[in-house]
Amino acid sequence: MPPATDLPTLPLTWAPRRNRAVLLPASGLLLVVFGGMAVLLPASWQLNDRIMLSFLGLVFAGVGLMLARPRVDADEQGITVVNFLRTRRLQWAEIVRVNLRQGDPWVTLDLADGTSLAAVGIQPGGGRDQAVRAARGLRDLTEARGATAAAEVV
Repeated sequence: MPPATDLPTLPLTWAPRRNRAVLLPASGLLLVVFGGMAVLLPASWQLNDRIMLSFLGLVFAGVGLMLARPRVDADEQGITVVNFLRTRRLQWAEIVRVNLRQGDPWVTLDLADGTSLAAVGIQPGGGRDQAVRAARGLRDLTEARGATAAAEVV
């Protein structure tokens, strides 16, 4: 277990910042472009065509916002893993191991109940070194906090 002084300070959030920097403005741009097209199209386009065009803009922007959503929030009690569609709260003692193997698209958490959970908020797509540092920080916190939680239960 790493010394307590080497542990990252809590609360802490890991998120793929480059993804967000691209996806959030792109989603806004999609809304503006599709909305503008729906308004500025020639009169030969019917109302239902304009509504569908606006709806498509909303769908594309929604997909962009969904892809920008992943993050991992750590605090004193545990972590909150926010993935594309689901959010899951875990106590430190529930996490058995933090995995980031060569070629993995994101961190995987092995849980005490025998399942695993993808933590998409920590991914090498934004930089391998940054993802490795984040995974090691999460691993160190898990080892330190999980041992503390286990000692409190005993």
